[in-house]
Amino acid sequence: MPSLAHAIRNFQGGGVSHHEFFAQVDRALAADSVDSTKLLQILDDENTRGHLPPDVYAELQRRVERVVEATRSPPHSLPQSPSHSLPHGNETRMRTSSFRSTVSPYATGSEGRFGGEMIDGLERIKGVGDTLNGRFVLEECVGFGGMGTVYKALDLRKLEASDRNPYIAIKVLNVQFRGHPKSLIALQREAKKAQTLAHPNIVRVYDFDRDGPMVYLTMEFLTGGPLSRKLRAPGFAGMPYHEAMHIVSGMVKALSYAHERGFVHCDLKPANVFVTDHGEVKVIDFGIARVFHKPEETVEATVFDPGSLGAMTPAYASPEMLEHREPDPRDDVYALACITYEMLTGHHPFDRVPATQARNSGLKPQRPQNLGHRPWRALRHALAFEREERTPSVDLFFKELSGEQKLMPALALGGGVFAVALLATLAFNFYRGAREERAPEPEAKVVEPAPPPTAGAPPATPAPAPAPVPVPAPALTMEAVSPVLSNVPCSALLPTIKGNNLQVRGYVQESYGAAKLKDTLDAIPGVKQLNLDVRQVTDEKCGVVDLLGGYWAGNQMAGTPASVRTKPARTELVEGESVILDVSTPAYDSYVNVDYFSFDGSVLHMVPSPRARANQAPPNYSATIGNPGNWVVAQPFGTDLIVLLVTPVPLFDRMRPEAESAGDYLQAVDKQLKQIAAKHGRDKIMVDFLQIRTKARKS
Repeated sequence: MPSLAHAIRNFQGGGVSHHEFFAQVDRALAADSVDSTKLLQILDDENTRGHLPPDVYAELQRRVERVVEATRSPPHSLPQSPSHSLPHGNETRMRTSSFRSTVSPYATGSEGRFGGEMIDGLERIKGVGDTLNGRFVLEECVGFGGMGTVYKALDLRKLEASDRNPYIAIKVLNVQFRGHPKSLIALQREAKKAQTLAHPNIVRVYDFDRDGPMVYLTMEFLTGGPLSRKLRAPGFAGMPYHEAMHIVSGMVKALSYAHERGFVHCDLKPANVFVTDHGEVKVIDFGIARVFHKPEETVEATVFDPGSLGAMTPAYASPEMLEHREPDPRDDVYALACITYEMLTGHHPFDRVPATQARNSGLKPQRPQNLGHRPWRALRHALAFEREERTPSVDLFFKELSGEQKLMPALALGGGVFAVALLATLAFNFYRGAREERAPEPEAKVVEPAPPPTAGAPPATPAPAPAPVPVPAPALTMEAVSPVLSNVPCSALLPTIKGNNLQVRGYVQESYGAAKLKDTLDAIPGVKQLNLDVRQVTDEKCGVVDLLGGYWAGNQMAGTPASVRTKPARTELVEGESVILDVSTPAYDSYVNVDYFSFDGSVLHMVPSPRARANQAPPNYSATIGNPGNWVVAQPFGTDLIVLLVTPVPLFDRMRPEAESAGDYLQAVDKQLKQIAAKHGRDKIMVDFLQIRTKARKS
């Protein structure tokens, strides 16, 4: 008779069908002599060895939970079988006949959905397709962790209120935690801690609740996947250094923020690091994070250590965590170093052996190939088994790993919000009121008249004619520049004057031409030197430039707090390459819109879109949009324009089609921007342009 572990390995090896697999699981659960409280640990261990699909894992978890629930029921509540009784008679194991499974778990209809089966004497365990508290519809299993299973859920209350994003994530506590006498306290503390840890790189937690015996936590819903999915992918042998550093940077920012507020994560692992479709890094599940230093007056009267639930993951836990010592930021440093090593090499530094066992066996991490001396020294320092020898902080670990002198924030802006708003307001009138620097007036010279000649004296030698006084060049003024620029059709141009030097940058219509613009500006009185930095846009982009050029200028005058760039930065893409963008936002809460205007007159909406729905950003935020294979360069090829449009409120109240006519879209945008500007001010609307060329790949 196969054990639970054996059945899972058969399935992972592709040797059995889904129907036969679940039949084996049922037989194994009915016959396995392992104590019921350890069944879920077996399931987690086998999933770690070979990643299971989330829906399969969730169904396995539900079947195991039924056995655990059954063993906790009073002896008279289920038929007893002496051959299956536990030694002390306190628990009765579920028999195979107790399961009323008549359909495949993948069958359609309410009876065939996950969680749709019944057990004698037990309340049905809810799953995909069920509703919690009459409000949250569980639509999809998206992940699992040490404390529970995570579902994508539709919030019916948000849907009723026409919320543009009615989905949330729900983490349902595992049965062993629901059975813990203080599990509700654990979840309440988790929600409270997570709400305190409000940071862009930490998943937002809303609240916790219960529906009968099911205790759950509501969180923001993210699209993407856990880092563990990438690390466990078949054939994964490490990722490029710069890609790994991007993920490490996000983890470091989250952990540094938490450590500053007195919290250690205590269960950092790849499954608790989420990489969104936009490339954002989110640390999730601060479920067993514990306070390592807090003022006495903030300590709550009810003492409860969620670490006692035993939800840590041994492969990433420091020796001190495994020895149940007081948590310390250096515990997270150890876990972070293990994950970093795994990202760079494709395998765990100690082959997933727990730290205490690795230490006692004298195991040492091997230096990865092609890893420089500095990052290797940083990894080795952070993987030390003794706290006193380990890197003291995540910030220092990142500094040593990257060689940076300082861990910089995602976006550094000068000046305050008032200065940004003032500069942006001035930008829309940049042809007037610009600061002028005039050339100094030459000093006047007094010429003394020659004395009259004396009688009888020889004639005086005529004095040389005085040198001509140079006529000063006329001062260069914005009043002279403004009308000239305003007459340039289809343009977004920003002038800067310094003395008699004129610099103009921006965009000009291709048919008008940069050469003609140069001749026109050279003819302005007072221009001694002209620096021209313009890009030519094709005629079909004139609608975009005419509508959004003023907002682009305002953004430039404000120091470009909103920007869009290709990643890596370049202006030419080849057929088959993915369009991946780095975006930064201004110093206020905003909504990000990224549109791709093709030279054929159409526009593709990258954000928000069915592929990237979430577009709300906190102040001074930076993110990567797109991933390999998401948006790919294809025919027709030409010069295209990517536009970042940032607004203080949603641009539209509903999502537009992923692609449409640029003319129709710009007409709708014009109407919305006028309303937003009237209510919130033009200075809260920021635009950046990015022009790229696409071309066919050479055969």
